[in-house]
Amino acid sequence: MSHQQKNDKGVEDSRIYRFREFVEYADGGIVSKQILKKKNGNITLFAFDAGEGLSEHTSPFDALIQVIEGEARITIGKKDFNLGSGESIIMPADISHAVLALQRFKMILTMIR
Repeated sequence: MSHQQKNDKGVEDSRIYRFREFVEYADGGIVSKQILKKKNGNITLFAFDAGEGLSEHTSPFDALIQVIEGEARITIGKKDFNLGSGESIIMPADISHAVLALQRFKMILTMIR
């Protein structure tokens, strides 16, 4: 008997994933794929082409970035942090932040409401 079910994003629960393979790069762009969405938070995968990014903005929620491939510069409150594969950083709520791909990179964004 299988206990696997698909959530509302079409992703099976209770299954091992290699998220680096779950989202593909797009030349000159950013690709996102929402994995899980709940009332208390969500998980989204991103793939950034080199030089692409998210401009400075704020969010009312805390968020965790986990870089799973490549390298990015994460700016939080005007301070720059360079992260590579296997590294993570927490972006606190209501503090400005931005993302820039120093090379092609993929990340998991976990937002907590």
